[in-house]
Amino acid sequence: MTRLSGADAILQSVINNGVDTIFGLPGGQLDYFFDAMYHEKSRVNLIGTRHEQGAAYMAFGYARSTGKVGTYTVVPGPGVLNSTAALCSAYATDTPVLCITGQIPSRSIGKGYGELHELPDQLATLKSLTKYAERIEHPSQAPDVVNQAFKALTSGRPRPVSLEMPMDIMAMESDVTLQTAYENTPLAPDLDRIKAAAKILGRAKRPLIVVGGGAIHAAAEVQEIAEMLQAPVVSFRSGRGIVSDQHYLGQNYPAGHQLWADADVILGIGTRLQLQQQFWGTDDDLKIIRIDIDPVEIDRITVPEVGIVGDAKLSLQNLIPEVGRHNDKRESREEELNGLKHSMLQKIGKVQPQMSYLEVIRQELPEDGYFCDEITQVGFTSWYGFPVYEPRHLITCGYQGTLGYGYATALGVKVAHPDKAVISVTGDGGFLFTATELATAVQYGINLVTIIFNNNKFGNVQRQQKEWFGGRLITSDLHNPDFVKFAESFGAAAYRTNSPEGLRQFIRKGLAHNGPTIIEVEITEDMASPWEFILTPPVRGQK
Repeated sequence: MTRLSGADAILQSVINNGVDTIFGLPGGQLDYFFDAMYHEKSRVNLIGTRHEQGAAYMAFGYARSTGKVGTYTVVPGPGVLNSTAALCSAYATDTPVLCITGQIPSRSIGKGYGELHELPDQLATLKSLTKYAERIEHPSQAPDVVNQAFKALTSGRPRPVSLEMPMDIMAMESDVTLQTAYENTPLAPDLDRIKAAAKILGRAKRPLIVVGGGAIHAAAEVQEIAEMLQAPVVSFRSGRGIVSDQHYLGQNYPAGHQLWADADVILGIGTRLQLQQQFWGTDDDLKIIRIDIDPVEIDRITVPEVGIVGDAKLSLQNLIPEVGRHNDKRESREEELNGLKHSMLQKIGKVQPQMSYLEVIRQELPEDGYFCDEITQVGFTSWYGFPVYEPRHLITCGYQGTLGYGYATALGVKVAHPDKAVISVTGDGGFLFTATELATAVQYGINLVTIIFNNNKFGNVQRQQKEWFGGRLITSDLHNPDFVKFAESFGAAAYRTNSPEGLRQFIRKGLAHNGPTIIEVEITEDMASPWEFILTPPVRGQK
């Protein structure tokens, strides 16, 4: 038993669970927690941000690119509310983000006195946005509650959690029994279901594998079973890189749309299969096998032929030898699938100028570098037009579509991987959501390369206004600063270009620079719509 303040008890407990980096913004209800971090500077890397949403997005990027828990701390009330868009993104992408927030004095909670930063029911609000939220009401409770939080973060379907502690409890000292870290035991699959799935897969003529974020930790097993079955592997966003785009079995999303039409068996691993089932279509000739850690997800849209609830890696380790007992002899599909890659590249090549810029970025970004998208025309195109070679190396916000998330998230990715190259792409509209985090990037020497594609508009919105509403434009044209001068005013390196080759030379300068770099790309013509290859029509009849 150790004598600790409430703030120290939380901090020691999260450190015991492997947290080594915290993003945050100080304030009254967190004074004791920040003082606790001051005394643990050798064990915790604290990155102070300029806005709460910046702190939360950085934690999101840290977690999204590592698979480890990303942690941030902000004051209660308006502070934690400012961070909720990042919590929504973490929930949508099954990303383990831990929010540590303060609270008003414990004696005032629920009284409506109007204390600084008071919300009517902060805990209820956070419970609606997270997998688990709890209040710690005494320092001695901290170790157990923190471990419960890490159980929620690391077991089952990972999603964000939130912990709060009143400011007076953070200051209170008490005897505290610290605990060892929570250790997750992977969920084992039902072996009868494994055997049933193996028989179907072994006899499949044209199997297709679809992977999502739930299969990231099982990349080796995914590739092994794919090669056994000669089954192409398709993903949309989170699963990109599980099988490298350099491998003939790794196919992009529009290629998956074509392959879906002729497939006889689908193996979905750690994926919602939402777009495929709702939009590509299903019929009686298509057998679907699902592996998912979340039992609710298995039959959310359709009932699969076989549903396996379990950890993806452990499930595949059991499935692979069973498939081997039933697998037909298979000829290599390398020539066929390389041909499909080539034909798809020709088709998506018309999405310009996005594809030309993405080609340059891919050539200049090292193979183990990280690419962070944004809700922008180049970002949308990257979902199928940017080759990805390793899991977690394409960072997106998933179905939440959180405009403005990209820049601060990419800073978190770079903090997590200081020795790897990281490139962020953003539009002029999205960048300004968290642009003041340039101050954070300069202060902490975060050498992120950010490319702003500036067309002085919300491009997607304006396209819809032209096509759907007869060209009645409203609030889609933007007035922007001079982005080069803006970045330089913070002390960042900044450049401007209007061509892919011009971008190439500035990417090289940015990657070699020891601080943040902003590259503005001037876009004077409308970009081609990327949606033809995302919003694809049905290729099978509905049941």
